[in-house]
Amino acid sequence: MKNRKYLTPSEVEKLLEATLHSTHAERDYCLIWMCFIHGCRVSEISSWRLSDIDMEGNNIYIHRLKNGFSTVHPLYMRERKSLRLWLNKRKQYRGADSDWLFLSNRGAKLSRQRIYWLIRNYSEAANLTINAHPHMLRHGCGFALADRGIDTRLIQDYLGHRNIQNTVLYTASNAQRFKEVW
Repeated sequence: MKNRKYLTPSEVEKLLEATLHSTHAERDYCLIWMCFIHGCRVSEISSWRLSDIDMEGNNIYIHRLKNGFSTVHPLYMRERKSLRLWLNKRKQYRGADSDWLFLSNRGAKLSRQRIYWLIRNYSEAANLTINAHPHMLRHGCGFALADRGIDTRLIQDYLGHRNIQNTVLYTASNAQRFKEVW
């Protein structure tokens, strides 16, 4: 299983639990959960701005990279709760007046490299059997959606794929899709 390229929902939960004991618990919990729930690439999540979030309308603008389809996703209840906790704590950070959603200690946007470092350290703290990295959260989202029986085209739109061939990876290995065949 060391060659697996995604995290399971239970592994994501272990990562989230590991954040609770850190100095930046609210930020890191929110970052990992949002990266997973929206299937974001590390560059997409590091570039999120406060202006991308509409707490009253309960949605977030997802600007996809790599020529993907950008779209608006709903904010889910657990996510809204973690966002509120982070936004409240964020007020104490240097650079709190900037528009970047996730801030570093220095008040700048959290870099891609730092996010990689965080995920790797949390995977060690959570005693995961694989060395996690941010893209495993994106793939984990795709597989989790497929496991829930979500239509391939909807997964394609949700992840911002232009080509369906990038999406079938998630549904092709899902045995659940055969459950209702007969």
